Amino acid sequence: MLNVGIIGFGTAGRDVVKRLVCNEIEGCRLSGVLVRSVSNHSTGASLTGLLTDDPEHFFSQRPDVIVETAGHGAVAQYGEMALEAGCHFVVISVGALGDAELYNRLVAAARTSGKQILLPSAAVAGLDRIAAAAEDGLDSVRLTTRKPVKAWRGTHAETVVNLDEITEPTVIYTGNARDSARLFPESVNVSAALSLAGLGFEETEVQVVVDPTIERNVHEVTALGKFGELKVEVQNTPSPDNPKTGHIVAMSVCKVLRNLASPVVVGL
Repeated sequence: MLNVGIIGFGTAGRDVVKRLVCNEIEGCRLSGVLVRSVSNHSTGASLTGLLTDDPEHFFSQRPDVIVETAGHGAVAQYGEMALEAGCHFVVISVGALGDAELYNRLVAAARTSGKQILLPSAAVAGLDRIAAAAEDGLDSVRLTTRKPVKAWRGTHAETVVNLDEITEPTVIYTGNARDSARLFPESVNVSAALSLAGLGFEETEVQVVVDPTIERNVHEVTALGKFGELKVEVQNTPSPDNPKTGHIVAMSVCKVLRNLASPVVVGL
């Protein structure tokens, strides 16, 4: 049985915890949930004794794998600690890895511990194909992310345009993945994942669009290389609790956990 610790109890964290508590991920059990303050959360009896704001207690439950669902700061704060404790570390805030110094520290900790940093596909499709294509050379990887206006509230987008006045699709960023991950940490983790799978942060092209004509979060990926050409578009239904993310993110984490506990793994 795989013991799973969750860092964060927001939209994605709650969805993953619910499935673990209901025994919907075969071979996995919830060892604990680490939050900033227990008093900020109301939970049912099923989480009694599992929710904690004490990192020492959280790690004392000896998780085999720790899942970060709490944002970039949590990756920096707990990533090395998780790996050094002998845990696999699942990261959904992949944009944090755009910090080269942090990334190198985590990789070093993973090598020393013999554990892995695991990056779910989350909101995008095609990471497996791009990672495979990179083995024999990629020429280009480009991501266009389009989201409705509500998904950009409370983000860097508000410093670029007046969201209340946008009436047509508006490009608010064109550049590389490193800067996009830094400027839009809650909304463009996809660009960081694509970078790590393929050409790296500097060479992965990103365009970010505020689009008042759509209701879903849309990611369009194109890649060229010796393998041929990849074109994929994903339209994710935004979470009702947090329109910056989609329900598929939590399901992607569940698939990673199922892979770790399963004798058969599909889609690598």
